[in-house]
Amino acid sequence: MKLRLKKIKEPEQTGNDLGFGAKDGGRGLNKDGSFNVIRKGMPFLNSFETYHTLISISWTKFTLIVISFYIVINLIFASLFTLIGIENLAGVMSTTTSDKFLEAFFFSTQTLTTVGYGRISPVSHLASTIAAIESMLGLLGFALATGLLYGRFSRPNAHIKYSENAVMAPYKKGSGFMFRLVNERKNQLIEVEAGLTLSMRNAENPKLRKFYNLKLEITKINFFPLSWTIVHPVDENSPLFGLSESELEETGAEFIVLIKAFDDTFSQTIYSRSSYKFNEIVWGARFVPMIEYTPNGTVLDLTKINEYEKAELPILEPEAKRETVQS
Repeated sequence: MKLRLKKIKEPEQTGNDLGFGAKDGGRGLNKDGSFNVIRKGMPFLNSFETYHTLISISWTKFTLIVISFYIVINLIFASLFTLIGIENLAGVMSTTTSDKFLEAFFFSTQTLTTVGYGRISPVSHLASTIAAIESMLGLLGFALATGLLYGRFSRPNAHIKYSENAVMAPYKKGSGFMFRLVNERKNQLIEVEAGLTLSMRNAENPKLRKFYNLKLEITKINFFPLSWTIVHPVDENSPLFGLSESELEETGAEFIVLIKAFDDTFSQTIYSRSSYKFNEIVWGARFVPMIEYTPNGTVLDLTKINEYEKAELPILEPEAKRETVQS
């Protein structure tokens, strides 16, 4: 016996194309907002986008890369000074090989940063040439590092946190698909807009997917100082109407979220993306309030963004349920 769903009612189309294509390729959008796309056939050198990588990686990785680059460069030039002979550096007072190398290393750091304390100095043309090359690399390197630091600080990022799970919760006389989000930063976001798209396998051809623009209870808020629970009412006009948890899993459903806002700090428009797969939806639950109103002001507890409690979903009348046929 095979369960086959009735044809889903087509909602109004807006003409927007998500760009994922119609063929079923698994999850389209990862939880962190990155696209689940593996690129093949790119030229080897084109795969190294140095500037983009250094701008977008975490601060921990960026700091480790800068420190590692600084140490490696100084080790290379310390080795060069040692290779040509430490006697080409005046002022070296160490006697052992390891101590001489350390003095050459610290002289390299002084040359690279153009500090130049003066105790050690090159006394041959070859040593002076190496020091001149290193000082030039130091100037260029710190100019690049300064530019990258400015780019990282000046680049507006949407630090919007989404609830780990969406919920299918009671809503008015029926149910609603809900998830919530909050701004993790203290900056002011205004004119915040939300869009929600449902991706499902085509009932007639399971290898293809169809996309539905879901109607939201509220699509835009002027200010975003608190949390925002985004609600899609599951009514007669919704493609989710009458679908059970197992039927939603059968369609391989994915809910794709796009948030657009204006960052008042940077005076720029920012975007944030995420998605929820069918197995990331909790059925029969509602979110626990994360806002507390006190005489001293409104308290927003970000630790409660993922907390929910069980809630009874309304039972649809038999005539409102989606029909099934045996085949």
